[in-house]
Amino acid sequence: MTRNEPIGGNSAAAIAHPNIAFIKYWGNRDPHLRIPLNSSLSMNLGALTTTTRVTYSPDLEVNRFQLNGKDIKGAALARVSDFIDRVRSIAHLEYRAMVISDNNFPTGAGIASSAAAFAALALAASFAAGLHLDEKSLSRLARIGSGSASRSVPGGFVEWQAGETDDNSFAFSIADPEHWELIDCIAIVAEGHKPMGSTQGHALASSSPLQAARLASAPQRLDLCRKAILERDFEAFARVTELDSNLMHAVMMTSTPNLLYWQPATLAIMHQVMEWRQKQGVEVCYTIDAGPNVHVICPVYNQTFITQRLENIPGVKFVLNSPVGGPARLI
Repeated sequence: MTRNEPIGGNSAAAIAHPNIAFIKYWGNRDPHLRIPLNSSLSMNLGALTTTTRVTYSPDLEVNRFQLNGKDIKGAALARVSDFIDRVRSIAHLEYRAMVISDNNFPTGAGIASSAAAFAALALAASFAAGLHLDEKSLSRLARIGSGSASRSVPGGFVEWQAGETDDNSFAFSIADPEHWELIDCIAIVAEGHKPMGSTQGHALASSSPLQAARLASAPQRLDLCRKAILERDFEAFARVTELDSNLMHAVMMTSTPNLLYWQPATLAIMHQVMEWRQKQGVEVCYTIDAGPNVHVICPVYNQTFITQRLENIPGVKFVLNSPVGGPARLI
């Protein structure tokens, strides 16, 4: 039966955090449902937020989307509209929606803006439509919009079980935000949109001769990273995190067409971080998502020291600092 108005009100707002993956997701088993080829592991970034309000209204003839105060058209609108229509279908809801979203960090620059966006959108859109989804169901729904959004639904340190179907591909917390006081010092090299987004990049993964080797060894890296996090073993964590990042970018660089996101400053940061850890004994490591910006991970007590050093590297525009964050939540 079709409802003429949502149960529980026609508007809801939610906040979600982007996440940084230590064991990466790159390549899909099912591109439409965004079911990944390997499981992944990440940390929510509590200082970075996407805030989204969804309002269903009989006055709207089409879904609308506003981001950071600007009306959005084209492919980005279509992606959000398709997601809203999926929620409307589940809820048997006729009304179209107005989506208003704001980020407090650069969008589309390799800081998982889509992860935060669709985690917040999944929660706000479903609640406003009268759906009260549990964490697993919400993670599955967010995954349809952006694969990594499934990891921004739970809080703290999060594992995304790859699964093989829509029902068993979802994320869950392995440790809460207070478990390990790490901080992500994000060295911003470029603020603009990257030349090719992650959705298109995932489709190219299988064209790399290195993807099969990356996938074959992914479960072992996942186990090593999970163990390191649970035991708060920074040296083991640093080794496997940098290895996994390098492997994903090796696949990108050897795909057809090839993707080379790194800029000179990206490489300079990588070299410096390795030197600080390997030669100076500083607990610090790097990881890089699909973009040129570098996530430099360290214990909270090293934050000032690392941030100051990063700011002195030529090509670094500024540094964003974020501790571990909680789950997506209604506001």
